Amino acid sequence: MKEVDCIVAASHFLTMEGAGVGYRPDHAMAVDHGKIAAIGPRNDICQAYRAHRLIDLRDKVVLPGFIDAHMHTSECGLRGLAQDTGYWMMYGLGPFEAQLEREDRIAGTQLAVLEALRAGTTTFSEFSRRPDHLCNFLRKAGVRVNITVTIREAVDRIYAPGELYEFDSALGEATLQTCLDIFNRYHDTANGRFTVMFGPQAADFASEKLLVKVKAAAVTAGTKIHMHVQQGDRETYQLTKRCGVRPIAYLDRIGYLDEQLVAVHLTDADETEAALVAQRGASMVVCSGSIGIIDGIVPPLKAFQNAGGLSALGSDQAPGNNNHNIFNEMKLTALFNKIRSKDPESMPAWKVLRMATIEGASVLGLGHKIGSLAEGKQADFIGVDLKAPTMMPVYDQPMRNIVPNLVYSARGSEVSLVAVDGQILFEDNQFCTIDENAIIAANQKAANGLGRRAKAEFQRIDGTNARFMREEKL
Repeated sequence: MKEVDCIVAASHFLTMEGAGVGYRPDHAMAVDHGKIAAIGPRNDICQAYRAHRLIDLRDKVVLPGFIDAHMHTSECGLRGLAQDTGYWMMYGLGPFEAQLEREDRIAGTQLAVLEALRAGTTTFSEFSRRPDHLCNFLRKAGVRVNITVTIREAVDRIYAPGELYEFDSALGEATLQTCLDIFNRYHDTANGRFTVMFGPQAADFASEKLLVKVKAAAVTAGTKIHMHVQQGDRETYQLTKRCGVRPIAYLDRIGYLDEQLVAVHLTDADETEAALVAQRGASMVVCSGSIGIIDGIVPPLKAFQNAGGLSALGSDQAPGNNNHNIFNEMKLTALFNKIRSKDPESMPAWKVLRMATIEGASVLGLGHKIGSLAEGKQADFIGVDLKAPTMMPVYDQPMRNIVPNLVYSARGSEVSLVAVDGQILFEDNQFCTIDENAIIAANQKAANGLGRRAKAEFQRIDGTNARFMREEKL
């Protein structure tokens, strides 16, 4: 009998092996040194292995931890400040983002991890300008982190509608050097839990010269490029004015559309453009909640998938989406695409669950390590309570209803256990590695100061939410 760190036994497993969800009843998983040593029928595993701890998840389903493939966690402290407004980036978010200080961003990331981890997210794909400020906390929290460093030449200020961005080549070079520095310091560290990608903010925020330089650097580093692509009519306007073509055509022209690219949003892409991105081998991250609130648009995900593209889910940021909860993203992605196509079969529950797990992992280049439960993979998994009212009743014949209920009924509070590399990070409504009360207190303190600092600019811009305030609608 082999000795292992723990055995996880449950009434139901969704392994994500094969082309479906890999359902396995009454199974167990042996975990040792952060990896899955074996998975099989409960009796077989318990007879073959002796564990320091048996985690018995009877009446629960075990599945891979969720992959949030696009996040701006450091903006989480701005939750609820930029909704219901046009020209979101400049007039909604702008007055508040400009006031974020280093400690505010750290507190925001802590809050985002608190929320997302509780709801089953184990891999955080963070996109920010100085993610190294966040790394100490992320390492302590024990989560898996895919870091993308923002690279841009557009000068930071609030631009009026129709105004072309002002470029500063020195800013572009400085942000690229920051990216290279963080890659050299953090890529493939923390026992492999940290990886780093290169992040041109978008095609409209950088010159062609800089974009080509970033591409060459990423090829040399052997990592992916994670960037916003045709994320709205603002980007399309900037590119057509500056280069005479729409963003996807421009990126194709300069050699960006290939398997190295993780393209986020495609908000302003039509179905032909989305299909081209897929055909070139790039992957896509769809942030249904964020783009629905910010732009009132359903991106052409189905056209991208029909063209053979691999896709993932992202929560984006709290001032856009209001949450970091992949259960929310699964449901909205399924619903929005059914509505867009007027077809209730167009985006089934099992498909978005795969996007949240194995397909999301593959988009980030991590499918060989995580995203499914299989021998040799890292032990990133969650347990979901099937006795929660939102998951009841449970049927196993003539069909199983666990997957539809995970996608259409669950809220995230049903998650009872979260583990990364076999380490338990959340169990029975308690965090094991982070201080929930301290994080909540730090965020409220940060908000009190930031609100005062942002007041003058918020009132000067006098956007939709300023009017709502005057009219006592907020």
